[in-house]
Amino acid sequence: MPDLLLELFSEEIPARMQRKAAEDLKKLVTDALVERGLVYEGAKAFATPRRLALHVAGLPVRGRDIREERKGPRVGAPDAAIQGFLKAAGLASLDQATIVSDPKKGDSYIAVIEKPGQETVAAIAEIVPAVIRSFPWPKSMRWGQASAAGASLRWVRPLHAILCTFGAETEEPEVVPFEVDGIHSGNTTYGHRFHAPGAITVRRFDDYVAALEQAKVVLDADRRKEIILADAKTLAFAQGLELVEDEGLLEEVAGLVEWPVVLMGSFEERFLEIPGEAIRATIRANQKCFVLRDPATGNLANRFLLTSNLMASDGGAAIVAGNERVVRARLSDAAYFFATDKGNLPDLETLKDSAEKLGLDLSKPLDQRMAKLDRLGVVFHAKLGTQGQRVQRIAALARELAEVIGKDLPDAERAKLVKNAERAAKLAKADLPTEMVGEFPELQGLMGRKYAELQGEHPSVCAAIEEHYKPLGPSDRVPTDPVSVAVALADKLDTLVGFWAIDEKPTGSKDPYALRRAALGVIRLLVSNNVRLPLDDFGLPSGLVEFERQNGFGRMVDKASIKTELIEFFHDRLKVMLRDQGARHDLVDAVLGEGATGSDDLLLITRRVAALGRFLETEDGKSLLAGYKRAANILKAEEKKDGEGAFAGAADLQLIAEAGLIEEKGLAVALAQATPKAESAVAAEDYEGAMAALADLRPAVDAFFDNVTVNDPDPALRANRLRLLNQLREATRAVADFGRIAG
Repeated sequence: MPDLLLELFSEEIPARMQRKAAEDLKKLVTDALVERGLVYEGAKAFATPRRLALHVAGLPVRGRDIREERKGPRVGAPDAAIQGFLKAAGLASLDQATIVSDPKKGDSYIAVIEKPGQETVAAIAEIVPAVIRSFPWPKSMRWGQASAAGASLRWVRPLHAILCTFGAETEEPEVVPFEVDGIHSGNTTYGHRFHAPGAITVRRFDDYVAALEQAKVVLDADRRKEIILADAKTLAFAQGLELVEDEGLLEEVAGLVEWPVVLMGSFEERFLEIPGEAIRATIRANQKCFVLRDPATGNLANRFLLTSNLMASDGGAAIVAGNERVVRARLSDAAYFFATDKGNLPDLETLKDSAEKLGLDLSKPLDQRMAKLDRLGVVFHAKLGTQGQRVQRIAALARELAEVIGKDLPDAERAKLVKNAERAAKLAKADLPTEMVGEFPELQGLMGRKYAELQGEHPSVCAAIEEHYKPLGPSDRVPTDPVSVAVALADKLDTLVGFWAIDEKPTGSKDPYALRRAALGVIRLLVSNNVRLPLDDFGLPSGLVEFERQNGFGRMVDKASIKTELIEFFHDRLKVMLRDQGARHDLVDAVLGEGATGSDDLLLITRRVAALGRFLETEDGKSLLAGYKRAANILKAEEKKDGEGAFAGAADLQLIAEAGLIEEKGLAVALAQATPKAESAVAAEDYEGAMAALADLRPAVDAFFDNVTVNDPDPALRANRLRLLNQLREATRAVADFGRIAG
């Protein structure tokens, strides 16, 4: 079957836009084809710095004929209805309609609309120009003389040529004829800007790819990435070094070149005194280069790898030299920043009040920076005060959290943990006014750790300064050091409580302060480190009290409302986390059923959810859930007749004995034994034990429904058996609300 080959050739497309643009091109064109009945076998889009390309395989020569019956009004309907029907169906008069009879509804009109399938070439000639004119570039431009009129084509960069062919493998493909803003479609493309800038005539996809390759253009971005990565590793290995892999940089560099050539440069060893992360950030941000390390020590080497877009006649010597000059200049700046940050500030006398307020030591450079951050009154948020005020809140909260995290430690160790947590919290934001972080914001936290190490802080304090931002996302590492956990929790809880207090909550589409990420971070910190932290008794009120003490922000809204909303927000984030992990998020609602205890203890909730999930995977769990739902459905139906709560209370054991049904008596006995066991196990937080108690009910429940008629003709027996089913419902609620479990 015929294939479509489309290429849009332009000036440079920004690397960050290429992937999405290729996918947008594929979706827009293929969706339009399918809408016209042109079903295809496969499609793949490509992008290089100068072109977007699309190959659609297995298209028919023409679309399917369409026959549609459109029902109209009844015979004798008002003229307005008749005229509307004729217009919608494209009929000139009722003579072109058919009358059908219905014994109940009478006679009505039917329009039979037949449309011949459109020629595929004609369809493509309509689709592609429309796609080009409405293409969803995040940023676009006009160019040339026509741009002054404001009616010319908008594209990411000036569009120069459009290649569009259609045809079968065994035939000469034809050019699909159309024109966009004076650019006519054709069968011509262009190779590498320097190596093969001339026009290239192509027929179909296979020779298109081969012709580009010969013209020094690698069409597939993933293949360019493979070439760059393989060559980079080979060059590094030849020098006894190891590539520091960087997927984000690799993706970006692959979008900057059409013919990747990897070269190695170097810089002076003296620059290795700069922290490796700063060297990497400098070289990555400014030159899009990869760094190398010594595999024996793990330290960075004074080498870097760059990716050129051409094969230079001098082997790349001039390109390497130019990059080395820029890298040397950037590293000189970084060395200056690093040296400056390690020294004393010139205005120490002005920082004494801030140092005293925050308990800082002005003989230490990092303490000086924190004092300066406070003295400058750098605002965290207009309604939430300064960074200095925020650090005070975080430090106070970190102390309390450290007490909870270290509750099982000996007194001396717990006191040390609390002291280190408070110290780390006071220095956590101290690197924000440093020269290095000012130049490279992505190094915040990391540079704070480096500077803390240089001034002799405790290793846990140093680690917490870097790690208190973590986890930054669902795949980011979760800190495990107790000091880091305390400060990270304090930082995130302060953020959440603060923005809830000023009513700046996330909406369905917007979360400018990353509050969802902060809540997920709190959950992961608690769960991963097995920290029991009842938020309603501790974290949330503590934060609100501190807000009120400092600024009165806590008075702006009802505190109880804030706590309730925030706990519900945590529950929602917990469901998202479980869903992403492949777990059943409906079980969260089940364990948080009406009247559930511990709804603000996130670790407790996850344990209950896990135990319930394991129970429901067993045959006992599945059978009991089915029995519960059967009982609940019967009760729901009968309570509509007798009134809600009509079957509350315990079943009459004497009446059960008189009825003489072994299965009914068996369920009553099983409930009497299992219910207190389940309640006791839940109270002891033994959720596996609670599930085991419920599992004991399964045989009795199955036997009851197999052999006992609930709605007995005798009203007394009916009511008693319904009370027994209500006892079953209440017994399961001790563990979870089974009514909220799907399935």
